[in-house]
Amino acid sequence: MNKRSFNLEIKAVQEDGFFSGYGAVFGNLDWYNDIILPGAFKQTLSDWAAKGKYPPVLWNHSVNEPIGVYTKMVEDEKGLYVEGQLLINDVPRAKSTHALLKVGAIDGMSIGYSTIKSSYNESTDVRELIQLGLNEISIVTTPANEKSLITSVKSKLEDGQLPSLPEFEKFLRESGFSKSQATVIAGNGLRHLLSESEGEKIQAKSISNALNILRG
Repeated sequence: MNKRSFNLEIKAVQEDGFFSGYGAVFGNLDWYNDIILPGAFKQTLSDWAAKGKYPPVLWNHSVNEPIGVYTKMVEDEKGLYVEGQLLINDVPRAKSTHALLKVGAIDGMSIGYSTIKSSYNESTDVRELIQLGLNEISIVTTPANEKSLITSVKSKLEDGQLPSLPEFEKFLRESGFSKSQATVIAGNGLRHLLSESEGEKIQAKSISNALNILRG
């Protein structure tokens, strides 16, 4: 499951726990050079409607901490508009989240989703997300898009996973390499590794060790 975060544009936070805002915004380029296109949620919203419910309101993507329910989800010209109800009288975390939302101490929302259809533009290095499967929408303390890409990619490498080519190139640039150096390193090394199916954990750890040496 992928995660993508936005600052919650609060339209309303009421005393009874009702809140509304945008769980996702179209046309926003994130850390990973992904952009959500209008219509990306059309099918998944239809699928949820067929179930007669919406995903729960989670706290920081924790499936063990549902704090409310969504009562409305629609796409408009701006993005995925949502309305929800925090269970402030029954769930302690919902009550504290409600208080923090009211004073503006937290303002992040993050969607958990699977990518069903996308298109990659090599000239712009941007991946357009055309169709997504919505799994959940969380209220979060720190939106994931504001976290350093260096931390994200380094974590993947240490876990034996390989990042995508755009992720790795951007990671290299943020690590101090020039754009041309990042392109050469990623293009001549990672591109080949991504095409292989075996030994990825060893390869990823080797990349991580090599970068540590290069960075001193």
